[in-house]
Amino acid sequence: MKLTDLFIRRPVLAIVISLVILIAGIQSIRSLNVRQYPRSDIAVISVTTAYIGANADLVRGFITTPLERAIANMDGIDYIESSSSQSMSTITVHLKLNFDTNAALTQIQAKVAQVRNDLPPDAQAPIIELQTSEHQFAAMYVGFASNTFDQNQITEYLTRVVQPKLSAVSGVQRADILGGRTFAMRVWLKPDKMAALNISPSQVQDVLARNNYLSALGSTKGSMVSVNLVANTNLQTPEEFRQMVVKQDGGSVVRLGEIADVVLGAENYDQDVRFNGQSATFMGIWVLPTSNTLDVIKRVRSIIPEIESQLPNGMTMGVPYDSTEYIKDAIGEVIKTLSETLLIVILIIFLFLGSVRGMIIPVVAIPISLIGAVFLMFLAGFSINLLTLLAIVLSVGLVVDDAIVMVENIERHIHLGERPLQASINAARELVGPIIAMTITLAAVYTPIGIQGGLTGSLFREFAFTLAGAVLISGIVALTLSPMMGSKFLRAGDTQRGFGGMINRHFNIVRDKYMSLLSNILKYRPVVYVLWIFVAVLMVPFYIFSQKELAPDEDQGVVFGIVQAAPNSTLDQTKLYTEKVNQAYQSLPEYKNTFQITFPTGGFNGLVTVPWSQRKKNTKEIQLDLARGVSKIPGVRVINLIPPALPGGGDFPVDFVIASTAEPEQLIQFANQLVMKAYGSGMFMYADADLKFDQPQTEVVFDRDKMRSLGVDMSQAGRDLSTLLSGNFVNRFSIQGRSYKVIPQITRSRRLTPEQLEEIYVTGPGRLVPLSTFATLQSSTQPRELKR
Repeated sequence: MKLTDLFIRRPVLAIVISLVILIAGIQSIRSLNVRQYPRSDIAVISVTTAYIGANADLVRGFITTPLERAIANMDGIDYIESSSSQSMSTITVHLKLNFDTNAALTQIQAKVAQVRNDLPPDAQAPIIELQTSEHQFAAMYVGFASNTFDQNQITEYLTRVVQPKLSAVSGVQRADILGGRTFAMRVWLKPDKMAALNISPSQVQDVLARNNYLSALGSTKGSMVSVNLVANTNLQTPEEFRQMVVKQDGGSVVRLGEIADVVLGAENYDQDVRFNGQSATFMGIWVLPTSNTLDVIKRVRSIIPEIESQLPNGMTMGVPYDSTEYIKDAIGEVIKTLSETLLIVILIIFLFLGSVRGMIIPVVAIPISLIGAVFLMFLAGFSINLLTLLAIVLSVGLVVDDAIVMVENIERHIHLGERPLQASINAARELVGPIIAMTITLAAVYTPIGIQGGLTGSLFREFAFTLAGAVLISGIVALTLSPMMGSKFLRAGDTQRGFGGMINRHFNIVRDKYMSLLSNILKYRPVVYVLWIFVAVLMVPFYIFSQKELAPDEDQGVVFGIVQAAPNSTLDQTKLYTEKVNQAYQSLPEYKNTFQITFPTGGFNGLVTVPWSQRKKNTKEIQLDLARGVSKIPGVRVINLIPPALPGGGDFPVDFVIASTAEPEQLIQFANQLVMKAYGSGMFMYADADLKFDQPQTEVVFDRDKMRSLGVDMSQAGRDLSTLLSGNFVNRFSIQGRSYKVIPQITRSRRLTPEQLEEIYVTGPGRLVPLSTFATLQSSTQPRELKR
């Protein structure tokens, strides 16, 4: 007895096998993650180190270089890029594809810890963060605004109340506060009063460090009783800081409040965030790579009403951006396409088989094969995403082939006079080898896509194996269930009468005409060969001149804008430009929400569109409209971008790296020549070099001979200037269980121009010495940031 005979003679066995496939697949659907694209471990690890007040060259030499050397020795690195700018060092480590991110993160933490003591004492501890390429932006942004609370108060409320709630949601990796202003004790020094009272900047710094001290006393240990001990060695309120004694000369006491304005302010004032034009603070919700993004954001949305109901009076919240809306719409479109595909395939099967009984057999094979493929996806650790759904859509037309062949062969045997049972047995025996060969061949065609390396293989592996899995399941169904159903459903004469008979008669007419045409064409075989060669040769130029890209741009309902301002712009100046950019965004009828983040030298704008059903233009057309609108704004350059369709891509389609040991001045000259060549070719809409040699810089040049004669110590002078100008913190104080920085600095009105530095006094031997007596100012132009 052949294997197929067993399933035909024992129909329950064939039905049970198909039910097992169905049940396993249905159960797997509940267990699979739903995401936009397959998970690909294309990760980057950033090491960010702040060295407040240091210029780019100093940051590169003493922060970036030692960290780079230490990190470069670890395993799994594809390449490293670094950026050294004013007060900040950023090292970005790009890991090899699918390298263990946890192992890489552990190695980098160890390497950074090894060189931590080699960094300057005033440099802050490096911050190490892991980010995957598929999560270039947070899954959701929540905006908070108020007309009664300032940014400091909003940030404090979010930190204490909202952030813990959102971070506790299952599947949330982190909830970041963007555009917040963290409380800090700002000691705004008055250099003129300090000079009059002979108080140096470093003296103020030492007093702050000595008199705001966190002490841990322990407890008493009596024979019967233990008492915890505390001491008020630390300060907590602005008034306590104002009463701090800075200098005592005999019976005269100088307190901090006499030489400085002490206020509870913010760590920095170099950022402005707005939502629909109103000042706001954002929270970005990041989802764990292993979690279901749709489910996580659904859980986040479920607690938003509770958070909103508890907001203080005068504070509002909204959701300017939710990536799951696009994911849900995209998946819904694919499911809609799947439904349409099923209807079309069923209709075509019916038209060409001409029998309802015959149509049922391949139609039943479709859901079993597709759901069975989902079970194989579960076993392989895949997810339900756009590419696996696309594979299922494409497999609809493939999984019916084996069943159709089986039905046609059974009907052929029935037409030869055999009874349906015997016809099914004979037909199945004849097709065991061909169906196995067809199934393996089709599966083998798609397998190479899944085993290739690089980004393409990582993205399309699930697509290829899902398609191959559906074909394999269809082969199993064709050899088990389809012949059994043929023995029960098919009858002699079903395709010779009624609608089926009419279809077959018209099909025979078409077939006869085709045979006649084919016979005539074969009389001119040389012509056919020439035509075939001509078409084959045309494939070469068609391939060469066809547009090539990893994936076409997708309409995700959002357009981003990068704003570039002058290098010496202040936040107030740049805000004027970003507000005009925001007005240009809001002038479009397709806008739903706008948001902007402004920094002194640029900003980041975003436009969230109304749903697809409410607009006629796609985001590509909207991007062009925005480009025309913002091009009229003088003083800034705006680059409008659409998020990449697939993970792993950067902000721009093509990036070139120009590496050289030459000085930045020579490098920027060559880079600008490339940019001009690119524009001159007429092939590029946008081209730019990220090395900008236009940052104004003023150098304080010390005359060492004069300093020696005046008794001024170089380290003391540098420390005084750093205290007055850098904005670095001395220590911390606490408010209601949280610590905040203490930052001394001269007021903004005393550092509007470099020339005002000459009015500063530094520590001398028993007296203060004007900076202008031993130092001069020299202006120059330097790169905005130094890259490697």
